[in-house]
Amino acid sequence: LQILSQGSDPMAIQPYYQTVFDAIVQVIHDETDKRKIHTMVSRFKGTAEEIPFASVVNAVGNIEDWLATMKIEQQYTMKDICRRCAEDIEAGVGVDGLRSFVDNMPPQYALLGIQLMWTMDVTEALDNCRVKKSGVGDCTKKQTQIISELSSWCLENLPNRMVRTKYETLVTIQVHQRDVMATINNMFKAKKLHSSSDFEWLKQARFYWQPEEEDLCDDDGKLCVSVTNVDFMYMYEYLGCKGRLVITPLTDKCYLTLMGALQMILGGAPAGPAGTGKTETVKDLAKALAKQCVVFNCGDGLDYLAMAKFFKGLASCGAWACFDEFNRINIEVLSVVAQQIITLQNACKLG
Repeated sequence: LQILSQGSDPMAIQPYYQTVFDAIVQVIHDETDKRKIHTMVSRFKGTAEEIPFASVVNAVGNIEDWLATMKIEQQYTMKDICRRCAEDIEAGVGVDGLRSFVDNMPPQYALLGIQLMWTMDVTEALDNCRVKKSGVGDCTKKQTQIISELSSWCLENLPNRMVRTKYETLVTIQVHQRDVMATINNMFKAKKLHSSSDFEWLKQARFYWQPEEEDLCDDDGKLCVSVTNVDFMYMYEYLGCKGRLVITPLTDKCYLTLMGALQMILGGAPAGPAGTGKTETVKDLAKALAKQCVVFNCGDGLDYLAMAKFFKGLASCGAWACFDEFNRINIEVLSVVAQQIITLQNACKLG
């Protein structure tokens, strides 16, 4: 209501961007014309990260219209950076050039870069393993060298906490990538794995840049995230500088199950004791796909009308929602909510 009532004044919307976008805390307006927005800002523990929009956003007309334009412009801007990141990786970023690449990229795309590089290296090693048998072992050594290089950066006197978190997140993901490569190498030596189409590799979250494909932004390339035979488009939500979960075998299973469910237009319901990371795992998968994920704590006071409003918002913006403590909703309300969900799922299947 505050956003709608003050929509005629773009400056008055500054406190509310964080409720609309995943990581945008505020925006920077043109000094001469306050209706022109040229930069989005994400704050991390006192340090601001500024990303200029690819094109200036004109904050004129209805508030909902120019906010939607800003959302699209955010995605175009992220797509441009993603394309540059993928081209750098394809051109060849070795262990020696990794520091320069990481420092020149926002945290979101520094991480994506090492995931693209890992996917490309492992796929190439497995595709050529019958011709070059040492390729898998060489790839394993490279992953170990990368983790050593990343770890050494964390021991330096870094300029701010955002840079430290950026490096630590890279280390977190690279540890998993090194471990996966070590497992693949052992299976290759034991002759239990023979190509890049083996399930041990396909079950991992793999990142591919497809320059000839089209996605939601334009037809100039597409970033695809694959798990088994499920392919998801990267959604280009600006995530700022955020940490990532340590990936365990159980996390991998959650990703595998949730991605398979999403392909069939279904939801997921992670089960387990309190505090084991069910919600965080769902949020982490959303980060891997650059998708906004809204977490909502359910209670016994929730009715079907409130849930209907929630679903309307999700359907219109395309975000994910994670309903914590879903079982707390009264059974009479749950039956109606189930009907709402199946109606949405059937509509998605028809669409």
